[in-house]
This record gives sequence, structure tokens and C-alpha cells, in this order.
Amino acid sequence: MPRSKARLLELEETLGEQLSPHDLATIAATDPFLCLKLLRGAEAKRTQRLGHETTTPLAAIMQLGTDDFHTMLAKSTETDESNQGLADCEARSSLASYLAMKWGSARADVSPDEVAMASLLAEMGELLLWSVASELPLAALEALHSGASQRSLQAQVDTCGFRFKDLTLKCATNWHLPQLLTQLIRGIDNTRANLSRLCIDTARHLHTGGAEDPALPFDITEAKKIIHGASLEWLTEQLPGLDEEQVATIVGKAKELMQPGEEPDQ
Repeated sequence: MPRSKARLLELEETLGEQLSPHDLATIAATDPFLCLKLLRGAEAKRTQRLGHETTTPLAAIMQLGTDDFHTMLAKSTETDESNQGLADCEARSSLASYLAMKWGSARADVSPDEVAMASLLAEMGELLLWSVASELPLAALEALHSGASQRSLQAQVDTCGFRFKDLTLKCATNWHLPQLLTQLIRGIDNTRANLSRLCIDTARHLHTGGAEDPALPFDITEAKKIIHGASLEWLTEQLPGLDEEQVATIVGKAKELMQPGEEPDQ
């Protein structure tokens, strides 16, 4: 994304040219295209050295090296931010990654960065389509908005013949992305994969419907089931852009959805 190069220049002016790997990782962690490119480069180098899988932006930069990261970013072609479909999809991906970091920290996850990275890359198939074949996701959106298809996934299959998530997984296989990240994106039935999937769903609901989206209270109750130690209030407060009244409304509706015997505020 164009903002990544701008952010690098900004940090260099503020902190000097010797930025730490952590500083650079903060840039990659919010840009799915850059993060994917960085991961592929790091994994190629890791394979030659037979090291551990690279599953976080920081680990990828450590594997690749800061000089190679600078070169990669400088030479990368920038995406077209005027493409509204691409911009919307990228915004959802970044929001999902943000939520994974916030909610994951409350789980004392061994590495929230891994869940966040999987959430950031989970929409890569659709992002690639918006970049090189935008007529396909546009057709799916038209089918959904016209009522010809009732759900997003069905619209994708009806108009394109495949789910965009399947394209993501196919790319992950062809590009030899780390098995852990692929499993999290696939959504195998474990807590971390379920959290990643929930963050993606919540980001979509918040981005498309805003604070009034009727699915958000359900999302919060699902987050509570995964993150037992967090309150409904805290979970809702992590959703960006909400005021106190909107938080209270979502929390109230979430409490109504809780099953008898559950303790929503513990």
C-alpha cells in the first residue's frame, strides 16, 4: 500500500535511518500486500537455511534482514488505492489483524502476532482479484446486492465458480507459506483459528454495517466464549470508532444473547 513507503520515510525522518526490526515490523503488520511479499522472501531464505517457520512480521524481517526489507519496499509496485473494492477489502483485513492483536492479548496467547498475521492475510485471494481481475469480485457483489445470491460465499460461487477463500488457500500452498498460518487461515477447529475467523467476521460486520450492524452483539458473545477472562464491555471497547453509547448498546444486546447460567461480566 502507498502508505507503507510514506510511513518508512516518516520514521526515518523521526528516528534516523537505523530503524530497528521492530520499527519496520510495525509497517509490514498493517499492509497485507507487503506482509505477504515479506513472508515469501523470508520463507525462501529460511528454506535454504532449514530454520524454523517464519510466522510473524518481526520474524520475517529478522530472517530477511533490514537492508533487504528496505530494498523490497523501495522497489515494490504500489497498489491502486482508487480501486474502492480493493481499498475496502484491505481495510477489513487490517481491522481483523488489529482485533486479533487486541483480543489475543487478553487470551495470553503465546504469540498474538501469529493470529494477527493470519487474519491480515486471510482475504488475500479477494485482494489479488481486486488487483488483477476486479470484474470477478464486482460480479459477486452485484449478485449479492441484487438478491440473486443470499450470502457472500454463495455469490462468489454463483458468479465465479469458487470461493475467494479457496483462492487464498491455493496461493498459500503454491507459495509454500508456513503451515501454521495456512491452518489458521483455513480455520481448523481450535481456539486460535476460531479467534482468527471471528476477527475476520467482526471486521467485515463493523466495516460494512458500522456500530449498528446487528451481527456485532453476536460477535461479542462469541469472543467472550473464546476469551473467558474478558468482560463484554472490554471486548466491545476494542472495536475502533465506537462512542460510549454505541458500546453500551452492543453490550446490552450481547447480554441478552448470553445463555442462562453464563456469567457475561466475569
